[in-house]
Amino acid sequence: MVVERFIPDECNLTTDRHPSPEALQNWRNVVSLVLNKKRRFRHVAKLDRREENKDTVDKVKGLLRKYITVRAVAYRLLEAGRHDAKVSDFHNNPDKLASLVRNYDVKTLHSVGGVPGIAKAVEVNIDEGVNSTDLSVRQDTYGINKYTEKPSKSFFMFVWEALHDLTLIILIVCAVISIGVGLATEGWPNGIYDGLGILLSILLVVTVTAVSDYKQSLQFKDLDKEKKKISCHVTRDGCRKKVSIYDLVVGDIVHLSIGDQVPADGIFMSGYSLLIDESSLTGESEAIHIDEKKPFLLGGTKVQDGSAKMLVATVGMRTEWGKLMETLSDEGETETPLQVKLNGVATIIGKIGLVFAVLTFLVLTVRFLIEKAMRHELSRWTSGDALSLLDYFATAVTIIVVAVPEGLPLAVTLSLAFAMKKLMDDKALVRHLSACETMGSSTCICTDKTGTLTTNHMVVDKIWVSGKTEDAKETSELPENISAVLLQCIFECTGSEVVKDKDGQTSVLGTPTESAILEYGLSLGGDFGVVRSEIKVLKMEPFNSKKKKMSVITTLPDGTTRAFCKGASEIVLGLCDKIIDNNGEIVPLSEEKAKYVTSVINEFADNALRTLSLAYIDVEGEFDVQKDLPENGYTLIAVVGIKDPLRPGVAEAVETCLAAGVTVRMVTGDNINTARAIAKECGILTENGIAIEGPDFRNRTEAEKSELAPIIQVMARSSPTDKLELVKHLRGLSEVVAVTGDGTNDAPALHESDIGFAMGIAGTEVAKEQADVIVMDDDFATIVKVAKWGRAVYINIQKFVQFQLTVNIVALMINFVSACITGSAPLTAVQLLWVNLIMDTLGALALATEPPNDGLMNRPPVKRTESFITKTMWRNIIGQSVYQMAVLFVLNFAGIPILGLHGDNATAILNTFIFNTFVFCQVFNEVNSRDIDKINIFHGMLNSWIFIAVMVSTVVFQVIIVEYLGAFASTVPLSWQLWSLSIVIGFVSMPIAVVVKCIPVEKPAVKQQHADYEALPSDPERGHAVAKENTNFP
Repeated sequence: MVVERFIPDECNLTTDRHPSPEALQNWRNVVSLVLNKKRRFRHVAKLDRREENKDTVDKVKGLLRKYITVRAVAYRLLEAGRHDAKVSDFHNNPDKLASLVRNYDVKTLHSVGGVPGIAKAVEVNIDEGVNSTDLSVRQDTYGINKYTEKPSKSFFMFVWEALHDLTLIILIVCAVISIGVGLATEGWPNGIYDGLGILLSILLVVTVTAVSDYKQSLQFKDLDKEKKKISCHVTRDGCRKKVSIYDLVVGDIVHLSIGDQVPADGIFMSGYSLLIDESSLTGESEAIHIDEKKPFLLGGTKVQDGSAKMLVATVGMRTEWGKLMETLSDEGETETPLQVKLNGVATIIGKIGLVFAVLTFLVLTVRFLIEKAMRHELSRWTSGDALSLLDYFATAVTIIVVAVPEGLPLAVTLSLAFAMKKLMDDKALVRHLSACETMGSSTCICTDKTGTLTTNHMVVDKIWVSGKTEDAKETSELPENISAVLLQCIFECTGSEVVKDKDGQTSVLGTPTESAILEYGLSLGGDFGVVRSEIKVLKMEPFNSKKKKMSVITTLPDGTTRAFCKGASEIVLGLCDKIIDNNGEIVPLSEEKAKYVTSVINEFADNALRTLSLAYIDVEGEFDVQKDLPENGYTLIAVVGIKDPLRPGVAEAVETCLAAGVTVRMVTGDNINTARAIAKECGILTENGIAIEGPDFRNRTEAEKSELAPIIQVMARSSPTDKLELVKHLRGLSEVVAVTGDGTNDAPALHESDIGFAMGIAGTEVAKEQADVIVMDDDFATIVKVAKWGRAVYINIQKFVQFQLTVNIVALMINFVSACITGSAPLTAVQLLWVNLIMDTLGALALATEPPNDGLMNRPPVKRTESFITKTMWRNIIGQSVYQMAVLFVLNFAGIPILGLHGDNATAILNTFIFNTFVFCQVFNEVNSRDIDKINIFHGMLNSWIFIAVMVSTVVFQVIIVEYLGAFASTVPLSWQLWSLSIVIGFVSMPIAVVVKCIPVEKPAVKQQHADYEALPSDPERGHAVAKENTNFP
């Protein structure tokens, strides 16, 4: 619209989720007329610190790369000689332990007997783990696993920053001069009232501003604490349990799996195929293989593949990660697109206000000089003349204070901070400010199925074994040979564990899918501990989303080498060439039998069961662990159907999204029939909906992918690469895409999307690090709450801008026009400062913190290209401004006869009445601004206690200013009749708002989702043909 046309292109960051440093610097360069840089730019990225941090990180990475080189040399020299070291050297010696890991000192580690020697030195049993009663002693001896944090700002620092406002500084100088001149001419106490009034107003503005900013900082501090909450699995007191990484101590035995962050420096104890991504510390993109020969792990690195147990050797500030964190300074968070745009808006409005302020000062000064010349007094100047000019100057400066909307960009931060705090209560942890804002514009959500749409509380419901399908709860007794191999596969081919607590209660620690299968194995009478103790694991390939299976090769008690495989049913079936028949005999897997097993899999999937197949193969001779596990020749043991019920409220949440113009797409690794069944149940897949498998989408041309992407509702058997490709093509079609992910391989898609959601329960640390929002309860309904709050933030800021622009226009015009015609401004500096407080800090608190209502999800998403100040807002602004200016101009120029005022103080009463009426117009207009479109502006008002508190506070303080602070605010007490008239005039703005809202303006229509797809821009006919062709993908 009008104002936004003049906003520089540099202030538009909506096209790039990860803006470059140059783009961030460019908008700062074009934003001028900033009254208080410390406050305005508090919540934006500190580019100079980012550069410093980058240099620091590069230096640290360079040093660590040198350590790696030293490590390589150490391996070659290992056999050349031994370094004699004693176990006692490391006892109660945290610096020595830190040096061991930091220097990759393999020789010393070997000389003390390896991991058992270090365990002896730190007095821990490698089977039982740390004793919980020793935690405090260990923390005192070896340190705590926390990093030194920069102290947070005190309240007085925010007061100090608020005082950096240039106009306030000028006003303070003016007030001091006014007091000095006043004392010289009028004496004590009359001479100090004008200046002291300005100082008290400034004190009020600074205090309210500082309190608001300080409370914001506390909210961000709480959110920051939540972001840093990371847990890990350890063995303590002989049991495996989940603890915070900040509670780790030296001697803890940590269990690592794919996607975990290594929580401290440590030493590899045992594990399989462990690959560590050290790029966060060393900058090396190639993952490092960790085993007994390369045993040292550094805190802050990530597990890319495999699993392992690690002995914690160094914690906290003695780790390399801790030292790095200590050197980094707070670099701030990248500003949101709306913050940048509103900085541009504030600059344009500020320039307009500056022009009006200068013109007002010039008009007042020129009129003063002309009148003085007409009285032939130009050669005679008194202190009173100086005070008059000083008052004019103070009024002009205060107009700048009112005109330059410093609080406009900060209102975005206030609203986002409030929304983030509320979302945390709703189980959504927003890691980046911009995510909450962007989610309000999202047009589609690509969601996982398991744990997001479903409960993730899995149980085995059906099983096909020995040629027949049975209910898992009523499984008939299996032949001994089948039962044995089934239990071996269940208990060995797993990354989970069965543990017992102090009370002897059995529980399963691991993913829901594996837990369900383990629980089924236990229900068959299997003993996890016995099976695991009898069978030796030679090598394991943990499950990953690319292979969609996990494998393990073992040595049985009789010496047989046997490999087990578990994973996606059709994939495991493809590895098999034999099957166990009805008689328990191993027979060849004929084509007919394969079709029959496939029909069983499809039957399970059609009933919304998640299917997994279990298989094994006996390997002849000794197995070389350097080789890959077998990829064919397996014997199919069973097909398992796991029930994962739909989450309560998911169907309603999906319906809400569709009504809001947001497409929901299911992207899952599950069987397509299972995906279809769940998608239909929750309303994602419609009768004519499109369901496709990942490999099918993957093998299409780029043009076909672009045509398919907007009409896909379900993508099954998808890999992380398929999800990434789908996101890229959707964003290429100008969609604003939200993506959910939980695995390590989901990180690229989360990074590529406009808003990435990681699962708080099932998600890995790698996924969480790349995400913008962590859904702490893994519930799809929580994602919808984020969307609702995102829209609320956008709408709330629009309400605030509408309110603030109305106050700006009226305050500027009334003072300027009055100055031109009468030679005086009806609103004094003190009064304008109070108005500025109402429309800035208090206005932001009242309007920018309104909670969302259900009506927000009945309107379309806000397009990135859409003007922030809409036609509807301009309609409301102009309507209210015209009414207020008409009333105030009439009062200003004809108020005395209209109101029937008499006596020497008639002008003072009129000016007070104008001020009072102006404030009450803003109070009622603030209520009008609660809804930009709807007539009922009272809906939900009682639910917003902040709004009520601000309204009440404003009215109460207005009464105090008028009735009791007249000497400072240039007001006089008003009669009850004038008070009533002020309130009535303010109240009339509400029916005026009703009339104005009846004036029609052009509005965007809601895009219909699923029911009627929009024609594809490239080739509509081809698009519909593709849709029809792919309605029922196999």
